[in-house]
Amino acid sequence: MTFGVVVFPGSNCDLDAIYVISKALRQDVATIWHQDADLPSVDAIILPGGFSYGDYLRPGAIASRSPIMKAVIDFAVRGGWILGICNGFQVLIEAGLLPGTLLRNQTTRFVSKPSALIVENNTTVFTSTFKRHQEILLSIAHKDGNYYADNLLLEELEKNHQIVLKYKDNPNGSIKNIAGICNKEGNVMGMMPHPERSFASWLGSTDGLSFFQSMLASWESGS
Repeated sequence: MTFGVVVFPGSNCDLDAIYVISKALRQDVATIWHQDADLPSVDAIILPGGFSYGDYLRPGAIASRSPIMKAVIDFAVRGGWILGICNGFQVLIEAGLLPGTLLRNQTTRFVSKPSALIVENNTTVFTSTFKRHQEILLSIAHKDGNYYADNLLLEELEKNHQIVLKYKDNPNGSIKNIAGICNKEGNVMGMMPHPERSFASWLGSTDGLSFFQSMLASWESGS
């Protein structure tokens, strides 16, 4: 399986994602520059965390209009798998690939710590190796991770099982404790926690590796 990791100016978790994919998962990975117009041959795309374009205007706003994003959007429309992590989640929302919005944390402060989460949907290609309602531990590091959706959208997200992850302690004030969602088709997922920072015991948790293992297992099974 070949993963593509998109790099924007200000990305700072791209190398972490590349390390997990190449060293822990032992799969091929291609680095994709934001100014590229075309995607290489990849089976999945990772939009990594960081501060793309310095979070100028809004986090993810400028990155969502980078040249590569047209190809990324086309990839998603064709059913390609995309995982957006932290800033990558913000980019997916700004690009219209995921619904809702991400606001400043309720405390208005940057929060960086381990966080307990609950897997609400284990039927996606990103969560297939988890059990439903499994409690996991992942690192978080963000200032604009407060997910918001109005009542109509919340009903839709719940009806379509698009809420994939929830916080136990809700460190940023997200509505319904939402930490990660997917699109209706299930091929695009955004999450604020960092799975690439929780893939080995020496990092405090191995739970993050399962997101990448789920994608590999789904790909190998032809899901």
